[in-house]
Amino acid sequence: MGPFRHRDWRISQMMVVVDASGRRARRFQSRRRPSDRSLSNTPNVTAFRRLPPTFTRTADTCCAESGTSKSLGSVDAGWPPVRSDPILSPFDFLLDPEFLMRFLSLSVAVVVSLSMLVAVRGTASRVEGQDAPVLARGVVFHDQNGNGQYDAGEPTLAGVRVSNGRDIVATNAAGRYELPVTEDTILFVIKPSGWQVPMSDHQIPQFYYIHKPAGSPESRYPGVAPTGPLPKSVDFALTPNDEPEEFKALLFGDPQPRNQQEVDWISHDVVEELIGSEASFGVTLGDIAFDNLETFEALNRSIALIGIPWYNVIGNHDINYDSPDRTHSNETYERVYGPSYYSFDYGKVHFLVVDDIEWRVDSATGKKGYRDGIGEDQLAFIKTDLAQIPADQMVVLMMHIPLTGVHDRHGLYRLIEQRPFCISISGHTHTHEHVWITKADGWEGPQPHHHIVNVTVCGSWWSGAPDERGIPHTTMADGGPNGYSTITFNGTDYRLDYKAAGRSPEYQMEIDAPEQVTVTTSGETVVYVNVFNGSEKSVVEMQVVGDPQGWVKLDHVLEVDPKFQRTYDLELSILEKNLDAWRKLPKPKPSTHLWKGTLPAGLAPGVHRIEVRELDQWQRTHTASRVVRVTVE
Repeated sequence: MGPFRHRDWRISQMMVVVDASGRRARRFQSRRRPSDRSLSNTPNVTAFRRLPPTFTRTADTCCAESGTSKSLGSVDAGWPPVRSDPILSPFDFLLDPEFLMRFLSLSVAVVVSLSMLVAVRGTASRVEGQDAPVLARGVVFHDQNGNGQYDAGEPTLAGVRVSNGRDIVATNAAGRYELPVTEDTILFVIKPSGWQVPMSDHQIPQFYYIHKPAGSPESRYPGVAPTGPLPKSVDFALTPNDEPEEFKALLFGDPQPRNQQEVDWISHDVVEELIGSEASFGVTLGDIAFDNLETFEALNRSIALIGIPWYNVIGNHDINYDSPDRTHSNETYERVYGPSYYSFDYGKVHFLVVDDIEWRVDSATGKKGYRDGIGEDQLAFIKTDLAQIPADQMVVLMMHIPLTGVHDRHGLYRLIEQRPFCISISGHTHTHEHVWITKADGWEGPQPHHHIVNVTVCGSWWSGAPDERGIPHTTMADGGPNGYSTITFNGTDYRLDYKAAGRSPEYQMEIDAPEQVTVTTSGETVVYVNVFNGSEKSVVEMQVVGDPQGWVKLDHVLEVDPKFQRTYDLELSILEKNLDAWRKLPKPKPSTHLWKGTLPAGLAPGVHRIEVRELDQWQRTHTASRVVRVTVE
């Protein structure tokens, strides 16, 4: 059993096989020799779950850095020490009858041990002055009394995955795990389907433990306080949760409040109508704040009123701008929300939260700024995570910056492009859009990938004239109203619904037509329809009720919404006289969900009703109507 090689690091192994009575079979250690065997072709953690409970196995030594061998201890936290037998040559152990008998009888255990070695791989790091990496150990358990602590008699859970942000292991038959940690590590449990993690008072999932003995560096917005020495046992509590195959999740793009007033606007414009929602959980897709990280807690208190678990994605306005490097740019976010990337299961869907914000500091000039990026460590986590998810399971990636704008996205493409059931969702652009990623962007999958750029809660950063409540109309630059979306899953099927803040669920489009046209000009009168959740797969048609022409298919165009352009121009003219009236709207952008056509020629004088219908990509029909007046002259 030679060591595995993967890029510039290797894993060597030492194995002890034990039968159900605890008797130890012959120990052996492989000699290190080159191997081109790919880790991606080896058994993964899912094999660990299938092992009969009569077998126990460990990986006593593991190397995770280039060319060095480091003890990782036992995969079983309670495994006894192993004696220091002399290393046998390959010929010695092959000629040993006792070993051969045990090896053949326990071949399944050997295969599963290899699976665990593949799972426990990656970034074991030495602490200065120590010869071995520091290991975190703990249990995942059924928290029967709901106190969040592992108490005597509470059942442990086998086969639950735990991560340190790069490596992933599954708990053994005793519910135990161990993982290497550094002085800046967040350990987290990957919530399995049918179970729930504890919630904070603000409905934030508590699925992680932060290990920062020295705490976060000093910053304008506080990070993590010193956590002190690593606890003897870092345990994760789970409770049973009814998770049906069909369920809904709320998606908030960019709430982005600057201050308490804008948090209040979110409360009135969005939160109030969602209290008591039937959704199973919600997700904010980044830009939880607008640089002022003190608004985290205020917004959390408001969203908590909805009454469902609320997950979060980090955005470019959620980081510590005074950080000297990317490593410490998420300290305040981590204090409030935990790791900036992670995964969890709900029902039959696997969700993967991606941090695609890369904070950079120019060492020569000291200039700071962010760019889109995933990074090697996170990509390693994603690779390991997805390798353990069945190919026919629905996978949903959630991030802040749209996937097509991430500079190292092609590494992620390689991990998802062969999956038949995979979508991704983002925010950031303050527009709403359905994108199908194809070969033109380097996609190599057999089918295009559906990426959703979600509508934002703050619309256009809380700009525009206030409505009767004193809340800005904050229409987005593509002409869509601010709001949120609801995504419904049923097995591998999904559908997305757009909800305009403060409006009826039936408000799905805006028809732009003149108030009055003449008999002679009706055939030249252009009508625009902004279908907020429309896409290239939508079919949009129009008719004037009673006109013999009937339904006419409209043209899908990439143009600026003329109604939003008029609103922008009007408000700009007012702001020129009163600069402090309200915050200026963003410049109009071409909309990806705009259709246009002309009215029928020769409409009779009188009042007519225009009807528009859209057949969306999920074969649902949405309708709207508008009245137009036709005169002789």
